[in-house]
Amino acid sequence: MTTDFVLGLFHEGAAQTVAAIVLFLIGLVLIVKGGDVFVNSATWMAEASGIPKFIVGATIVSVATTLPELIVSCIAASKGAGYTSMAIGNAIGSVTVNTGMIMGISLLFAPMVIRRREIGVKGVLMVFSVLALTLLCWDGNLTLMQAILMLLLFVAFIVENVYGASQNKEITQREPIVKSTLWKNILLFVVGAAALAYGSTLLVDNGEFLAHAVGVDDRIIAITLVAIGTSLPELVTAVTAIVKKQGTMSVGNILGANIIDITVILPVCALISGGTIRAENLDSVRIDMPICLLETAIAVIPTLIFKKFSRWQGAVMVLVYLAYIAYSIVVLA
Repeated sequence: MTTDFVLGLFHEGAAQTVAAIVLFLIGLVLIVKGGDVFVNSATWMAEASGIPKFIVGATIVSVATTLPELIVSCIAASKGAGYTSMAIGNAIGSVTVNTGMIMGISLLFAPMVIRRREIGVKGVLMVFSVLALTLLCWDGNLTLMQAILMLLLFVAFIVENVYGASQNKEITQREPIVKSTLWKNILLFVVGAAALAYGSTLLVDNGEFLAHAVGVDDRIIAITLVAIGTSLPELVTAVTAIVKKQGTMSVGNILGANIIDITVILPVCALISGGTIRAENLDSVRIDMPICLLETAIAVIPTLIFKKFSRWQGAVMVLVYLAYIAYSIVVLA
């Protein structure tokens, strides 16, 4: 594997490959920072407009950490045939990374007792969404009608999120809008959106180049480098939560992000692709999706039964994830 990797680099030209790696990393930085700036400015504008804070938190903030995955997959899908492995691999791979690696590591350091009502609906909805997507895509296609069904699950998640947040809403005084602050946030909103779009293009194009340069399938790049890269917001949130001993916040963020990833990204990609998105590599459906389902089941089912996230769950989730990545790289690459 190492020899093939080195030969692949020099076969394509060392300078060109180094440039692709640099541009890939620049794209990653633009996505992460651009998403942060975009969401902060959008949140400020929503609150300044008088929208209740609980609605902002249940909608904009819930979608925030999934923007990198969404935009990367949408740009890949818009490029047509040859890029769908990147779109599908990133969408499914991000959920597997979030659950198997990020949540798994969080539970290793911070197991926690929970109340079923805190994660019950989101946990069940997450597992059901992954199961539904796996069954719908088993033939390698996600059609327009199937995409609409998945989007309805997203609507159900938002409704549940808004209702749950409304039960804990805080009555706050609307702050007067300072003109300079308004223009600053509008500028940041535009810059953040541009950084997300351009960074995603760099990530997809150069990820595709690197995959071809080393003779690795696009799917492998998507489920490893791209999926892990676009999941950095969730990783940062998890690490911060562990340090502050707020593990429940990390788990809640991951559950919400996973539901959005599953119910929105591939359905939107299907719409962009003309009504159907087709898996060029069936490993994305026959291997990646079942592993994703297994990880989410390990995370949710024992928790709902025993009313706690246990350290053993984290260990099993991490081991399954590592075995899956090793198998994909060594056997399937």
